[in-house]
Amino acid sequence: MFHKLLIANRGEIAVRLVRACQELGIIAAAVYADADRHALHVREADEAYHIGPTPPAESYLDIARVLDAAKRAGADAVHPGYGFLSENHAFAQAVVDAGLTFIGPTPQQIRLMGCKERARGIAEQNGLPVAKADSGPWSSPEALRAAGARVGYPLLVKATSGGGGRGMRRVAGEQDLSEAVSAARSEAAHAFGDDRVLLERLLVGARHVEVQILADRFGDVASLGCRDCSVQRRHQKVIEEAPAPGLSEALTRKLEDGSCGLARAIGYENAGTIEWLVAPDGTLAFLEMNTRLQVEHPVTEAVMGVDLVKAQLLLAAGARLAEVYTPTAPRGHAIECRLYAEDPQQSFLPSPGKLAVFRGLEGSDLRVDTGFVEGDTLSDAYDPLIAKLIVFGADRDDARTKLLRALSRLAILGVHTNVGLLRRILEHDDFIQKPVHTTWLEERLGFLLEPEAAGLPALFAAAAALMRPQGGAAPPPAAPSLSPWSQLGSWTNTETEVK
Repeated sequence: MFHKLLIANRGEIAVRLVRACQELGIIAAAVYADADRHALHVREADEAYHIGPTPPAESYLDIARVLDAAKRAGADAVHPGYGFLSENHAFAQAVVDAGLTFIGPTPQQIRLMGCKERARGIAEQNGLPVAKADSGPWSSPEALRAAGARVGYPLLVKATSGGGGRGMRRVAGEQDLSEAVSAARSEAAHAFGDDRVLLERLLVGARHVEVQILADRFGDVASLGCRDCSVQRRHQKVIEEAPAPGLSEALTRKLEDGSCGLARAIGYENAGTIEWLVAPDGTLAFLEMNTRLQVEHPVTEAVMGVDLVKAQLLLAAGARLAEVYTPTAPRGHAIECRLYAEDPQQSFLPSPGKLAVFRGLEGSDLRVDTGFVEGDTLSDAYDPLIAKLIVFGADRDDARTKLLRALSRLAILGVHTNVGLLRRILEHDDFIQKPVHTTWLEERLGFLLEPEAAGLPALFAAAAALMRPQGGAAPPPAAPSLSPWSQLGSWTNTETEVK
């Protein structure tokens, strides 16, 4: 096993990785930019190293700075988390060239599947269904229009690199195509340094379903079931759940077999996710492969009884798949929602600021993954995710009810959040009665964004927090499977000594 792991990320995923390391007896070395000098992942890590100014391009995205931190730390392995450099094959190669272990697939596998166009071709060569597409290049406006006609409408303009919904535009007809391509190219160039896009036929009413896999370096691959991630806004996931509801056994088997077959075909190693579109009639279309840990990995952990981060570390250290995972059927149901500092009433404008109050999250079946505690400040330089709330229940409705209860008890002051929207989604008949499709949330936003009064438990908790004197030391952090807020006393932002 590794002696020391450099965590090349920040926020909730960095905290998640720190805690996994500590449970395995691995020294956790964090990195931080100026704005994160006193962040939770820095305070919880065994060591922390400064890597530059606040802008990500000058710190978390700077390969040389991150590798210099690994050298200063004396780390023997690097985990990229997700986002930032996690799917950058040049970073993975630089880690390997430095004599360190990259926690993830090989640089060649990241490069191979990192381009959506290339990944589509590999999937198609291995018998997986793909949606009709055209990747250009288009030499003129007329050529672009002809390509759109060949693909058919509605279609998606998609960046060939990256993910997270960036560089993606839905196009209903020819009149919107040129503007969508231009906008997607601009966004893709800014986010990924690559402005290439492709046109892909959109499956109307389709669900977004993904398959979690684990693979070792000896050729063994296992599926850990299907997740549903169809509740999306602007192609970014809001609520995820496992197992994916409403899938027949035959369709589930087809998704899992196809995903494992693709992984075997490229000799894949470590954790990965294959994403699919599932049309109402059961038609499948391969979307892409994410060569990293997913934001929504906790729902799979809950129903499959496996710690995916520990599995990643063990597999990267040379363990066989059978040593880290025993095939099993999913038990119960898990739902995750993403709590953002944003104002849904103002076009989801990010709402950075100080978390003056952040408490009320507790429960034996509730897990809170976060990079913040009460009193911390959310910077406008980074993604506005505050926390992921994950609940486990005996069945889907039990999990949904528990998540609603948790949201009703949550007290947050200092920033705007999407709590009201999350509650409306979970209470909506469509979500309760049937699996929704990827455009459902956008279609219902007008209703779902109607103003809602704060729940009394939240108001009482907020009022009590404001009246309580400040001061005192922070208690020990909660276990990863529980909410850390249930044990918080009065807290003050004291400086943390870092290297």
